[in-house]
Amino acid sequence: MNFNDKVYELCKQVPKGKVTTYKAIAKKLNCKAYRAVGNALNKNPYAPIVPCHRVINTNGNIGGFATGAKNKIKLLKKEGIIIKNNKIDLDVYLFSQFK
Repeated sequence: MNFNDKVYELCKQVPKGKVTTYKAIAKKLNCKAYRAVGNALNKNPYAPIVPCHRVINTNGNIGGFATGAKNKIKLLKKEGIIIKNNKIDLDVYLFSQFK
């Protein structure tokens, strides 16, 4: 399994209504390749089966999205995630198994 496929497998574990971070996925893969995680998700051919919109920056910022940040926000809000000033409260929404 290549790096991108490992990222997709981890991303699929994040449940609806929760988020994780690029850094948390990298840590689960025993590396510090946060940008590589983002690049893999940007090329995600399996959306929405691989819910890459649930991956955000470590500081709670939305981060990038292949179809634009507005679309990412729309998808997250549809799942019940509250976003204030383009930030998500990680104390509330962070997927605990990836901490």
